[in-house]
Formats: sequence, C-alpha cells, structure tokens
Amino acid sequence: MPTHYLACDLGADSGRLMLGTLDSGKITLEELHRFPNGPVKASGALYWNIDGLFDELKAGLKKAAARRLPIASISTDSWGVDYVLCDERGQILPPVWHYRDSRTAAGVENVKARVDWPTIYAETGIQFMALNTIYQLAAEPPARLAGAKQLLLIGDAFNYFCSGVARNEVSLASTTQLYNPRTGTWSKKLFAALDLREELFAPLCPAGTRLGPLKKNLATEAGLPQIEVIASCSHDTGSAVAAVPASGENWACLSSGTWSVMGVEWPYPVITEPGRDLGFTNEIGFGNTVRLLKNTVGLWLVQECRRQWVKEGKKYDFAALEQLAAAAPPLVSLINPNGPRFLSPDDMPEKIAGFCRETGQPVPANHGAFMRCIYESLALSYRAVLGRLERLIGKKIERLHIVGGGSQAMMLNQFAANALKIPVLAGPTECAALGNILIQAIALGHLPSHAAAREVVRNSFELKTITPQDAAQWDAAAARFEKLPG
Repeated sequence: MPTHYLACDLGADSGRLMLGTLDSGKITLEELHRFPNGPVKASGALYWNIDGLFDELKAGLKKAAARRLPIASISTDSWGVDYVLCDERGQILPPVWHYRDSRTAAGVENVKARVDWPTIYAETGIQFMALNTIYQLAAEPPARLAGAKQLLLIGDAFNYFCSGVARNEVSLASTTQLYNPRTGTWSKKLFAALDLREELFAPLCPAGTRLGPLKKNLATEAGLPQIEVIASCSHDTGSAVAAVPASGENWACLSSGTWSVMGVEWPYPVITEPGRDLGFTNEIGFGNTVRLLKNTVGLWLVQECRRQWVKEGKKYDFAALEQLAAAAPPLVSLINPNGPRFLSPDDMPEKIAGFCRETGQPVPANHGAFMRCIYESLALSYRAVLGRLERLIGKKIERLHIVGGGSQAMMLNQFAANALKIPVLAGPTECAALGNILIQAIALGHLPSHAAAREVVRNSFELKTITPQDAAQWDAAAARFEKLPG
C-alpha cells in the first residue's frame, strides 16, 4: 500500500507544502501549495511574516485534507540561523528578524568584545557570517531576551505550532554558531561568555524525532486527522543532503538555491585552524553525520536582479533569463559573488555594474550579459571552494551532485562542470522536501536506513549527467577570478 507524507519546505524566497508518496521502493512528490516568501521592510528594518507563513501552511493543509488520502505524518524544514521568540503562553514575540537586517553588524561588535573568534570556531566549527544566530542574539535588547520564555529556530517553530512540542532539532541548531558538534550540546562556554540563558533555548533533539500528534484545533480547522508531527532535518540543507542520490565515496554535494552550499558528508567534525581560516563550517546532518561545507552566495543574485527588472517593467522567468545569457559572449566580466556588497538587497544590477567599473572590466551590456556574469562567477566560486575543500580533507573529489532548485539551471550546471573539471550530476529538484519526507519514513519504520532512502531516490528520479568542456578557457578565467577583490 502506498504511504503518504507532508513536507512543509520553507525557503528564503518561497515556501511550499509537498505531498510525498512512497510506493514499491519509489517515491513521488506533488506540490499541493506554493506561496511567496521574502523580507518585510518596515522603518528601515527587515522582518519575516511568520504569521502569514503559518496561514499559508494551514491553507496547504486544507488542500491536503481535500485529497482524502491516508497521511502518515508531517514535518517542516526551513532556512537556518533565524529564530522565533515566544512568551509564557507560547505566542510569538514580534519581530521575527530577517538575517539580512543590518542590526547584525552591532551584534558582531558586541560578540567581539566578549569572546574571541578562535574560541567561537573551536567551540562550534561554524564559519563566520555576520548573519549567524550568535550575532543576531547579541544585537537583541537584553530586556527582550529576558522577557522571552522560549527560542525556537524557524522550522522547529513550525513543528511546535503544529504539535505543541518545543524542540530544536540538531541540524538546524548547528547553524546558530552556538552548538558544539563534538559534545552534541549547546556551547556552555559561549552561553556563559554572552550571558545567554540555556533554558531560553528549546531542548535539542536528533533528526527523525517523533514529536506527537497534530494539535487537535489545527487538525479540525484543516479537516485532517491528528497525523504525527516529526522533526526530520529541520534545516533545509540538511534535508537536501539526506536525499542526495549518491553512492560510494569521493563525491561532493552542492545544494543550489538562494544560497550555494557545497561540501561533503563526513563522519566527524573537522575543526582545525586551516578549516577556520578557509571559512568551512561543520553542520549536522541526518544520523549525526557532519556536513563539512561552505555557505556561499547562490541564486540570490539572480533573484535580486529579477526583482529589480520587474520594478523597471521587465518580467522574466528563469528559462528566459537563461536564453538571454546564452546569447551573451562568454567570460567577459566576473564578480566575486561573496563580496559584502552583494549580500544586501536592492538594485543588484547596479552593484554588479559598480564592481565591474571598479575592477576595470566592461559593465554587462544587457540583461543577458548580467546573467552570464552571475552564472560564470558562481561556477568559478564553486571551483575555489572545491579546491579548498580537497586540501582540507586530503582527498580528490571525483563528481559533484547538484540538488535543489538550482539543479534546473542547466547553463549554470554546465559552467560548474567546466570550472571544476569533473562530472556534475543534476537533480532531484525538490531535494529538501524529499529528504524531509524520507526521514519521516525512516522515523516511522517505513524505510530501514538512510542507505535504503538514497536507493529509493536513485530508483525514482532520472539524473542529468553533465561532462566538463573548454578546460583551458575556464582555467584562464579562474586565474582572473582569483585576483578579484572581496
């Protein structure tokens, strides 16, 4: 008999409720409800509309109920680092800050005054990013933290809204730069240094924890029975990597979406001085594996260009942008996509143009040239990350799995293969939702192991294999890329 599961997959640009069906060793996904997401701007600050997102989840649950299928369970995964503060009654204490809000700069300075960077990395193994939870909390007014009863990370907050059980699942907790992957606990040293109350943070739980039934009032409102709520990998990248259809060794994974997250699945944390200096991070994956990876800018650049061009009266879908890029000449202008100017929203094309002017390169001549510049620069960024990763682990990577929404960007995938000079295997697309569902199936005993889950993925989806081309041209471009300023 087929078994059905629901995955609420919250991304920084959009969210969706997905129906997963496991049947005869294969899995299918169906999108029941999709909704936009993005920062809310008010008085110069950036927030998330969490109430609005939960209303969208409830709308999706009603669509699921209308299908009249026997659904086993539900889980939510989300982007990392951001959090919800709740009061004594379990109600949200607004605002729910957006990680791109400028207040994090003050948080960085506040943390620096209390604890040094080598100590933070030694405790957490997480790369420095000003948006990390540790810096966000250091930017909070102390009275607001003192008045909060509970802190939950975004995906775990949604699991709490659904079940009434407050837990921070470790894959998401590991993004905070407050979790110690060696001890498997919150970092007591950092909590003490920053005057953080451990009781503020909802207890930790491993991926695949069964939290309990869907709250009765929510089930009634949606028209569903009280299906089980499970904490899968609450971090969307953790879920995505759990579904990578890899086998054997010497493979790396790129989760391609708003962010590009490249790394390897490793049996233990790699918390070393070279890892710290190279900016690598140790996030927790399914089965307490470590995702040794680097977070870099991804399709955020494309998303922001699209938003700007809509304001100017030009609306493109991704396929149209790729067609325009294909018509532009290759490797004319390059940017460092991880430069600080590109992390904040608003008029991304002008930021790219400014970088090109400052570095003596031609400003992209049209929208297709802007896209080509972004895609080529991202591919060269992947090359730089992979080279550093190989030095860190002492192994050569022989193939790259690209998963997530960006796996559909075939031009970018080809550029990645060209730049890295190894085969790229693209797909599946909805890997975060897929991993979310597979972990639910393992938690409920419907699949025996993680290896079996990955075999299900291989049996269910056709992967596109892209072979590298134009090695000399891309080697020359890489030499130019390495000289670009930050």
